[in-house]
Amino acid sequence: MIIEPRVRGFICTTAHPAGCAANVREQIAYVTQQGTIANCPKRVAVLGCSTGYGLASRIVATFAGGAETIGVSFERPPTEKRTSTAGWYNNRAFEIEARKIGRSPVTLEGDAFSDAMKTDFINSVRETFGQIDLLVYSMAAPTRTDPDTGEIYRSAIKPLGAPVDIKTLNTETGEVYETTITPASEEEAAATVAVMGGDDWMRWIDQLSDAGVLAPGFQTLNYTYIGSELTWPIYWNGTLGRAKVDLDRKAEELRARLGKDAARVVALKAVVTQASSAIPVVPLYGTVLFKVMEQLGHHEGCIEQIDRLFRTRLGPNVDLDEAQRIRLDDWELSPEVQAEVLRRWPLLTTETLGELADLPGFRSQFLRLFGFGIDGIDYAQDVDPRVVLA
Repeated sequence: MIIEPRVRGFICTTAHPAGCAANVREQIAYVTQQGTIANCPKRVAVLGCSTGYGLASRIVATFAGGAETIGVSFERPPTEKRTSTAGWYNNRAFEIEARKIGRSPVTLEGDAFSDAMKTDFINSVRETFGQIDLLVYSMAAPTRTDPDTGEIYRSAIKPLGAPVDIKTLNTETGEVYETTITPASEEEAAATVAVMGGDDWMRWIDQLSDAGVLAPGFQTLNYTYIGSELTWPIYWNGTLGRAKVDLDRKAEELRARLGKDAARVVALKAVVTQASSAIPVVPLYGTVLFKVMEQLGHHEGCIEQIDRLFRTRLGPNVDLDEAQRIRLDDWELSPEVQAEVLRRWPLLTTETLGELADLPGFRSQFLRLFGFGIDGIDYAQDVDPRVVLA
């Protein structure tokens, strides 16, 4: 079949197997060009391993750190007439490349929120690695089913207390407009914390600890985003912010239990992901931020961020903020970058977007998540959506 992108709002319903594989190989090439990481943990688990920061973590650990990895992600497999999720292709492309250098990756696909997956994971670790040295939690999902009660929690990305008037962007049409977002109810806020807070992270660590598969000196990282004052009305000061506070609290509890350096929240910079594209104001902020950071020579994508994290921030005596987080959003939040973003923000209209922001770049990065717009790929070629080639 001929596979083309089908985009509806912030969702792309198709993915290209050859394009996804090429995107994985490009990230691997970047990491190998940076050289090896001598002190990288050697048995690494990544929850949410198939795209974005999770995929980047698996690539860096494997191809720069020499690690064996086990990954978990939720994917839809392909059929003869329908493509899979991009992550399904990414997982297989990663495994092909990892085996070329003598690694033996393990990938589990299913609901990482479920206790059944945790049990499968524990059994796989025992069979392959014995124990793990590092667990990266990079999950992004709109819903979570409570394993104890069966209740389904649905996150709601809304402000708290009062409506918020905010400038946003339609990424399909390029229209910049004002919108009003109504505040969340307490039930919606609690559900968002249940999905995006630290409950599942702690549940994972508890069950792995009870099973005896955490190695001495074990460390876990949970990726988050804090943002700038432009995104705070809908982000940090809203339901998402409440979930982030819960995440910090759970990290503190894990450190008290496992050791002072055992659990860290890592604040990363804004990047294009399917999840972030669904948050009001974030796409518009991103189009401006990326152009400013590119012009100043500070822009990083997922692979550059995670490579910097593993090379410079995983050892002892790392600088932390007041909440004991590791900060990789330092370049985004630098005074130079933020001053220029804030200068441009009130000037943004549909007419000025092309001058002040980079919507084509945002769209390009979004499509690359699904294997489209990759150099060297013949998108007119008839391909089998069930096959990922080496």
